Amino acid sequence: MSATIGASHPEDVTRLITERLNAGDAAGVAALYEREAVLAYPVDRPVKGREAIRTIYQQMIDAGVKFGFESPLPTVAFENLALTSSRSADNTGVRVQVLRRQPDGSWQRIIDRPEVS
Repeated sequence: MSATIGASHPEDVTRLITERLNAGDAAGVAALYEREAVLAYPVDRPVKGREAIRTIYQQMIDAGVKFGFESPLPTVAFENLALTSSRSADNTGVRVQVLRRQPDGSWQRIIDRPEVS
């Protein structure tokens, strides 16, 4: 499947990840992360690199995990960096991500901490 359309705004990344995860597209989700990005999931065992991130999302897909759509909280941006966040759909915490604008103008995650209580 693996969608290749990037995020034109930092806030688009969370929506695209949700859509791709729910469609069973782990490679498409991983494509929204930089090659050496860090995913702190679970928080005490962060993984580094797009392939490791793809593996984590594939495990979620295989387990039948579905994400609910979440409204983004206000983005904080500085030059080519952005801090995005959203309240979890189940209202158990906040998701926090750092993104970087790519040379083609799209945005990718570089640091992702899905749950902060």
